[in-house]
Amino acid sequence: MSSQPDAHAHHHHHDHDHSELSETELRVRALETILTEKGYVDPAALDVLIETYETKVGPRNGARVVAKAWSDPAYRERLLKDATAAIAELGYSGRQGEHIVAVENTPATHNMVVCTLCSCYPWSVLGLPPVWYKSAPYRSRTVKEPRAVLADFGVTLPGDTAIRVWDSTAEIRYLVVPMRPEGTDGFAEDRLADLVTRDSMIGTGLARSPAETA
Repeated sequence: MSSQPDAHAHHHHHDHDHSELSETELRVRALETILTEKGYVDPAALDVLIETYETKVGPRNGARVVAKAWSDPAYRERLLKDATAAIAELGYSGRQGEHIVAVENTPATHNMVVCTLCSCYPWSVLGLPPVWYKSAPYRSRTVKEPRAVLADFGVTLPGDTAIRVWDSTAEIRYLVVPMRPEGTDGFAEDRLADLVTRDSMIGTGLARSPAETA
């Protein structure tokens, strides 16, 4: 099977600034600077808070979605058919998550998500987008050389695994359902969720093996 990327570009208007920082982000930065200068905000504490939402709180929502899809075939079917509704069943919805499409990794196909124009991202299930997701190199290279980008993240796939690159827009955002690790038969959903990483739901990583969380 071909390993050439299958980019799904959507020519919709994004509701974001197409520069490195959106208008909202620029306003947040300006507000942060003012509050810091007045002594109302501790930059170190703010960094910890942002890191928590980037890597823990937000992605935990998506991890629970994936874990349920792994353990409940009927839910998996609903998720792949209408991800927005299926995700809302678990109480995760809101701005930046109005229309989500779930794409499933298989031994034959690996999915990756990018926003080539700015940084559209499913906040309701993944939290805040990581800095690298918004960077120009990631946005441009993922479409052109996805295998090289995966290698940068430490992921090497078999040569016959096809890579599909999905381009998020203001109208459509994507959630990758990574492959369920081997040796997890009988795992409860909470234990399965511990194996799901933020990067595996973007497609730049794989789910952890049970040994990695032991």
